[in-house]
Amino acid sequence: MGRLNSLERKLATILAADVAGFSRLMGADEEDTLETLTAFREIIDGLITDHRGRVFGSAGDSVVAEFASPVEAVRCAIAFQDALAERNADRAEDRRMRFRVGVNLGDVLVSGDNLLGDGVNVAARLEGLAEAGEICVSGTVQEQVKGRIEHGFQDLGKQTLKNIDHPVQVYRIMSGREDQEQTDSQSAPSPGGRRSARPSIAVLPFDNLGGDPEQEYFADGITEDLITELTRFQDLSVIARNTVFTYKGMPTNVQDVGRDLGVRYVLEGSVRKAGNRVRVTAQLIDGETGHHLWAERFDRTLEDVFEVQDEVTRRIVASLAGKVGERERKRARSGDRPAHPEAYDLVLQGRELWNKFNKDDNLKARALYEKAIQVDPEYSRAYASLAWTYLVEFENRWSESREESYAQALEFARKGVQVNPSAHSNHLTLGQVYLWNGNHTMAIEALRTGLRLNPNDLDAYTFLSRALAFNGQHDEAIENAQFAMDLTANVPDWYYWTMAIALTLGRRFQDAVDAVEQMKNPAFGSLRWLAVCQHNLGQDAAARKTMQTILTAHPDFSLGRHLETVPFKLDEDRQLYVDGLRAAGAPE
Repeated sequence: MGRLNSLERKLATILAADVAGFSRLMGADEEDTLETLTAFREIIDGLITDHRGRVFGSAGDSVVAEFASPVEAVRCAIAFQDALAERNADRAEDRRMRFRVGVNLGDVLVSGDNLLGDGVNVAARLEGLAEAGEICVSGTVQEQVKGRIEHGFQDLGKQTLKNIDHPVQVYRIMSGREDQEQTDSQSAPSPGGRRSARPSIAVLPFDNLGGDPEQEYFADGITEDLITELTRFQDLSVIARNTVFTYKGMPTNVQDVGRDLGVRYVLEGSVRKAGNRVRVTAQLIDGETGHHLWAERFDRTLEDVFEVQDEVTRRIVASLAGKVGERERKRARSGDRPAHPEAYDLVLQGRELWNKFNKDDNLKARALYEKAIQVDPEYSRAYASLAWTYLVEFENRWSESREESYAQALEFARKGVQVNPSAHSNHLTLGQVYLWNGNHTMAIEALRTGLRLNPNDLDAYTFLSRALAFNGQHDEAIENAQFAMDLTANVPDWYYWTMAIALTLGRRFQDAVDAVEQMKNPAFGSLRWLAVCQHNLGQDAAARKTMQTILTAHPDFSLGRHLETVPFKLDEDRQLYVDGLRAAGAPE
C-alpha cells in the first residue's frame, strides 16, 4: 500500500486497441494472421509516434499508448482505423483484421515506463465495448475533442464497466459516411418538403403533467433517449433534438408540425409522477392526416428513475419501429408513393412480394431489389434484401444449383455490410447467411454486431436465439427469445417458432409444445419441432398425426433432403431431431 502511495500521479489520455476475432483469424491461418498483424502494427505504431504518443503496453494483438492530448489520441485512432480499412479492402471478408479502440482521459499512476490505475483500465473496457473497426471514447474525452475533429459522436449512454466502481458515459465516434447520413436525415426539410422516400419522424418533447418542475429532467430524458435510440434504425429519418425542442412548452398542432418539419410521423407523449409511481404515455400520429396510429401507456414504480426511463424508452422504440414498418408496407401496397419512386420504395415493394415466400414472388422481389441498386448503388439495404432472396432460394431448393444460390446470398450480404457497416440489419442478414451454411461462429459474431449497433431491434434477439440454439447454447438461446417476446405486444409467429427450437434442443419438450400452440398460423417448419417434442413426451399418436399434416401439404418431404438444410453443430442435437421425426413417420 505504501509503495502505491509513493507513486507519481498524472492526468493522461490512454488509447487501448486490440484485434477483434483474433483467435478465429489465428485458427484459420496463423502465418497470414501474424504477417498481417506485423504490417498493421507498423502503421499503428508509426501514427502513434506522429501524433506524439508513446506505446507503453503491447502483448500479442493489443497495444496501449499514452498521449498528452485527447485530441491527438482521437485523431491518431481515426487515422489508423482509416488506414487499416484501406488495407483490409483488398482482403477477403473473413480474413480482414479489424481493431477495436477505446480512449479515456483520466488519472494514472506512473511506475517506471508503465502506467497503472483506473485511467488505463477504463480505456481497456471502452475498447471492449467497441465493435470491429470502431472507436469508443469516454465522456471526458468527448468533452475535450468535440468541435476539434470532423467526426460526430453517437451517445451510447452511461455504461457499467467491469471492475470500475462508477458508470462511465460512453460515445462512439461516427464514420465520415455516418456523419453525412446523419446530416441528411436530421436536417429539417423545407416546409412541406420531403428529403427522401424514407419514413421521417419527429419526437416532440414529452409533457410533464405532474406539476413538479423538478421532474422536467425525466420528461426531457425520455424525449432525448427516444431520439437517440430511433436514430439506430437507419431506414428512419429522425429530426434532431435541437429542432424538436423548439416546440417545448408550446401548444402544437400535429399536422402543422408535420408540414413545418416535412415529417411523415410525429410521436408525442407525457409523463406524470405521483409519489413513487410514474405514468408515461406515448402516441404515434400520422403527420399528414392527424390520425392516431398507435398508443401505449406505462405505469411503473419509480424505484430507480434511470432504470424506468431505460425500460420505457426500449419498449416505446421497439413497438414504434414495428408500427412504422407496418405502416410503410401498407403505404407501398396502396400505391401511395412519390411520383418518381426511389430505391427505398422499390425495396418496400420487393419486401411485400418476398414476404409471400413462394418461388415466383421471390424472383419478382429480386428484380425490384436489383432495380433499387441501379437507382442507388450505395443503398445497402437493397443488397441485404437481395441476399435474402438467394438465401430462401437456397433453403427451399428453388434453383438448379443450391451452391450458386448460397454463393450469391453470401456475396450480396457481404456487399451490404461493406457499403454500410453501421447499419445493424446488414449484419443480421450476413449472420443468417452464415448460419444456414453451418458457419456458427461467424454467424453469432455478425448477429452480435448487429445487436450492439441496435439493441432495440427485437428481431435481432430472435435471430441470435436461433443461431445460439443450433450452436448448442440452449439456455442463452431461450433467454434471448424470451427477452424479445417479453417486449413485444403482439408476438409474431416466427418468434414462437424460434423459441420452440431453443426449448426443444434444451430438452424442455412441453414448453416447446406450448410455444407452437401459441402460434396463430403454425408454419410447417414449426410442426416438425412439434412432432419431435410429442414423440419425446410419449405422445407418438399425436406425433404421427402432426407428421401426416406435414406430408399432406408437402408430399415430397424426405428426411435426408431436409437435414441438408438444418444447421446443427452438436451431433446429439441432430440425433434428437432425427429420432423424433423418424418416430413420427417421416419418410427417409
